[in-house]
Amino acid sequence: MKRTTLLSTMLVFLFLLAACGNGGSTTNSNNAVEASGNQASNTAANTTPDTAGPVDGPITINQDLPDKDILSKGPDGESAVSAKTLSLSPEELAKVQEGNFTAAISMHYAGNDWSAAQLKGLKDTFAKMNIEIVATTDANFKAETQVANIETILAKKPDILVSIPVDAVSTASAYKKAAAQGVKLVFMDNKAAGLTAGQDYVSVVSADNYGNGVEAAHILAKAIGEEGDIGVIFHDADFFVTKQRTEAFEKTIKESYPNIHIVERGGIAGPNDGEKVAAAMLTKHPKLKGMFVVWDVPAEGAMAAARSAGRTDLAISTIDLGTNVALEIAKGGMIKGLGAQLPYDQGVAEAILAAHALLGKETPPYVAVPALSVHQENILDSWKTVYHADAPKTIQDAAQK
Repeated sequence: MKRTTLLSTMLVFLFLLAACGNGGSTTNSNNAVEASGNQASNTAANTTPDTAGPVDGPITINQDLPDKDILSKGPDGESAVSAKTLSLSPEELAKVQEGNFTAAISMHYAGNDWSAAQLKGLKDTFAKMNIEIVATTDANFKAETQVANIETILAKKPDILVSIPVDAVSTASAYKKAAAQGVKLVFMDNKAAGLTAGQDYVSVVSADNYGNGVEAAHILAKAIGEEGDIGVIFHDADFFVTKQRTEAFEKTIKESYPNIHIVERGGIAGPNDGEKVAAAMLTKHPKLKGMFVVWDVPAEGAMAAARSAGRTDLAISTIDLGTNVALEIAKGGMIKGLGAQLPYDQGVAEAILAAHALLGKETPPYVAVPALSVHQENILDSWKTVYHADAPKTIQDAAQK
């Protein structure tokens, strides 16, 4: 690892699932990726980089984002610090640029727009900092694969690791090894079990997942006239941020909409389970008016199930602005709207926190970017806010009809 007057090491990474890549150079592992997923390759991954190299600074996330209260709490109950408050001054940036540091990114899954956008935010921001990305890996939701990926990454001795654990418990030993090696570890969305902020890792950065769950509840309630039976498809895993989404959605419905009843809940283990779970739910409750699905990819499966059942009148809300759900929103289809994460800006925030750690600055244990309500009327503006690029032509055309 490098030795400079700054610090000695650092470790940063990306998810989203959430809706959840590409960017950076790859390891020699079979699981390393330069780009992954059809959606990712068609949208955020292919936008023009904000910068081709080091800049003078300062570096911040998008300051035009809404000034909303952050409703989420951190994995240990911490109050959130808004990512809008983070910055790297020109003087701080110059010090980081002089260090010739390296970073690696270990993704849980790299097959959707969320991952692509977050990786792009990291890639663009590290380029501004003159930090080389030496490895980007995709575990494809397999904990054992991620552990192997991190072992391969650590052999490259990066200063920074940015990562989102597939499983908080079974990957913990790999992250503890990284911390012991002196890597600056920044978690995306969820921390590994047994690690302590300020001691083992720099910070956890996420969207305001609770706030996005609240937005999804209001959108679905409006779509069904604030009454009727609905179903909930949740993530049946020990994953902090997806739990927050579902909790927020259900609490908002129960407290704000007394005439809406959650009559069925179904759990998914991964992104491809949405169609199966939704089909079973619609068979059991053929008059279901609406459905909340915990992120966009399984929501696509729920749409497929609804079409097969002849239920194109079903109203669906979700979280994460992927290409397919955005197109459905734009044309006024089954997806009525969603709470959007801001993955590009999340990546920027993670890189800033990594730089702060290299400089020896104190960092907050939990940081979040604001929630964003997306619906048919604001779909094009929302896309640009989320991805820092214009929406694909298919979405623009659908929105203008």
